[in-house]
Amino acid sequence: MTTAQLGGHAAFVRMLHERGLLDDTWRRVWNAVPREPFIPTRAWRQDPDGCTLLTSPADRLALIHADEPVVIQLDDGAEDGPGVATSSNSQPSMVARSLGLLQLKDGARVLEIGTASGHVAALLSERLGDTNVFSVEIDPSLAGHAGAALHAAGHWPHLRCGDGEAGWSDGAPFDAILATCALRRIPAEYLDQVRPGGVIVAPLAREFWSGALVRLTVRDNGTAVGAFHGGASYMPMRSHRVGEGTSVDSRTARCRPTLLGASGVLHLGFALWGGTRLPGVRLWHSQGPAGVQVGAQHGDGSPATAVAGDVWEYGPRDLWSEIEAAHRDYVDLGSPGAEQFGITVRPEAEYLWLHRPDNVHAPVREWRSAYRPGRPCTPVAPTGVHRTMSTTSPARASVCRLSPSALYVHGLSAP
Repeated sequence: MTTAQLGGHAAFVRMLHERGLLDDTWRRVWNAVPREPFIPTRAWRQDPDGCTLLTSPADRLALIHADEPVVIQLDDGAEDGPGVATSSNSQPSMVARSLGLLQLKDGARVLEIGTASGHVAALLSERLGDTNVFSVEIDPSLAGHAGAALHAAGHWPHLRCGDGEAGWSDGAPFDAILATCALRRIPAEYLDQVRPGGVIVAPLAREFWSGALVRLTVRDNGTAVGAFHGGASYMPMRSHRVGEGTSVDSRTARCRPTLLGASGVLHLGFALWGGTRLPGVRLWHSQGPAGVQVGAQHGDGSPATAVAGDVWEYGPRDLWSEIEAAHRDYVDLGSPGAEQFGITVRPEAEYLWLHRPDNVHAPVREWRSAYRPGRPCTPVAPTGVHRTMSTTSPARASVCRLSPSALYVHGLSAP
């Protein structure tokens, strides 16, 4: 079902305002910066099973005026790729939420990581003035498009084509950094380039969870501390993409009943906690004929897939048993929500905490689980798990495919 607003851009901005996502200042900014001029001629709608090229002007306009992402690049721009989205103009409500978390004051200097279409840079320029906005984009084609769209709209922020992981050292110090791509970790350069008291707003992604928005305040000692603000999964920064998983021999398959299903696992609070207990384990889900199936895999070749009250485990570890144990501990904690967790970022490491920064939950580096074979079963994986498995890298699993990388769809707020 489309979320397009009758009445076009003005009606859409009014909807964001009524939802509490825009204050009066940001409402004025959004009214002055429509989305449409920043969408390239070729654009796609993300569907559950692929990306659909927008060929109808009416469909194109409806999507632009909807609270949905608009895909603007496939396969890093390659013409003969499999059709995986690699850049988009993100869901507007997600953009509004991220901009609001910056808590900008007049005259603030902001660095955006990931220019993409240029729309967010235009919003920032309208709010702060061109000279206070810096934006870096790694893809030359996208950088060229964004620059042309911004200039045509009358905005001339500082633009650079390069790897956003390095930030923009000669433009520092900044009052804020906003990342519009998912980061596996906060680069140390960001801590150096934001003034003490400034903020970093970024979607973070780990193996066990695909996206959570964090707001960090940089401290005088070069660390940054802040809480999570819900799920928000984005395509990964190119230098933070993860490679393919390890192949698995399905002849090791064993299955048993489980009481832990999708509703218990696909919860951002548990995902944050479980990631500290199960370092190196990837988690994903997809919709199959039997319902939502949840998959997990470790690089040692131990995957598990749970669906409809059964779990299939493979390889040397009983991986789902470990996930069940972590979930029991999470319940014993009171099943805290994602907003009760936060992280402390130091140059050498990041630390997850619960309730307060001094209550740190460091990752467990080693996890032992005795082998407990399940009931006999035919060694054929359920739908979506193949006899020779490998997890799909986030570079190929963001918007347009149900695959191991995503708990949430790119550019969308978590349910």
